[in-house]
Amino acid sequence: MLLNIMLFILSIMNSQEPAMDEFFRSNGKIYVVVAVLSIIFVGIVIYLTILDKKIGHLEKMQKNDNKSE
Repeated sequence: MLLNIMLFILSIMNSQEPAMDEFFRSNGKIYVVVAVLSIIFVGIVIYLTILDKKIGHLEKMQKNDNKSE
């Protein structure tokens, strides 16, 4: 999934005018952009995973409370 997103971003960048593409590649900034977007994506995935675990834990606690009543 991450690879698909990165390929999509690169395809969008390739559709831009050649001057911008050459500028980013000549200065190596394209790798910075991809790295920053990757870090943001990984951070969101980690956050959602942690949030899912917490919600699952709360659901289990709620089921246990309903069974004891």
